[in-house]
Amino acid sequence: MLHVLVLGSAAGGGFPQWNCNCEACRRARAGEPGAVARTQSSLAVSADDRHWFLLNASPDLRQQINANPLLHPRDGLRHSPVSGVVLTNGDIDHVAGLLTLRESSPLVVYATARVLAILDGNSIFRVLNPDLVRRREIELGTPFDLTTADGEAAGLSVEPFAVPGKVALYLEDAGAGPNFGTRPEDTVGLRVTAPGTGAYFFYVPGCAAMPKDLAARIKGAPLVLFDGTLWHDDEMTDAGLGVKTGRRMGHMSMSGADGSMAAFEDLGVERKVFIHINNSNPALLDDSPERDAIRAADWDVAFDGMEFSL
Repeated sequence: MLHVLVLGSAAGGGFPQWNCNCEACRRARAGEPGAVARTQSSLAVSADDRHWFLLNASPDLRQQINANPLLHPRDGLRHSPVSGVVLTNGDIDHVAGLLTLRESSPLVVYATARVLAILDGNSIFRVLNPDLVRRREIELGTPFDLTTADGEAAGLSVEPFAVPGKVALYLEDAGAGPNFGTRPEDTVGLRVTAPGTGAYFFYVPGCAAMPKDLAARIKGAPLVLFDGTLWHDDEMTDAGLGVKTGRRMGHMSMSGADGSMAAFEDLGVERKVFIHINNSNPALLDDSPERDAIRAADWDVAFDGMEFSL
């Protein structure tokens, strides 16, 4: 069995965002029905419910672990079922949670050379004791087996692949040419497989477009968790919540002729789930017309604690 647990389903800042006073955040902060609070995007996956691997490490990781008994310590005074982390990019909302894992537990951090260089270049990540926390480079298009820090096989294989995106905000270089010096390794999607059963799914929390090769890759998949940051490209500027469009931030929108719902129409994906949803996105609200449109298009919106068994 391939067990998938949604630890966090919101984009950077979570929902409600700490400094946002928009209507949706006010409703979530007040605990109103239909405005369910969400932590920042991350998954946990396992083939045996003993060894769990995080797909991205959210700044809300401590809260997420405490909220999910499957990730609680079990054996002895110090223990964690969290055996490793696979990073899809170097964004703050995907790497800051690594600092939560600093209390001398063995684990493995998997990332592209580009993202590992980001960690290596920032001394704060040295709190992860290198004698216990292994860093392993992954290559685009090359599947690898997940193992514990002591080399025990976990029954899971991961294939990373490049998707259209953008370099992390804090690494943008206006003088580096188009798209601020973004490289293919800056944003990746993941195909996670349990070779023992053949079960698999895709995790793509950040994606700026749907090129033909990506569409062909995910066609017919049983489950895809996909970038749901914005409902439409100008929603943050229209709402007065920011100055950037979705495209500027490296995200395609849910709606519109070039949006993700349209892009998935003919792909035959069995279960389509939006994740990494920004606080500005009206689709976060259960009672919104945008949520109705998502349901009509046969999509789900991820929520914290959502589970899948494949």
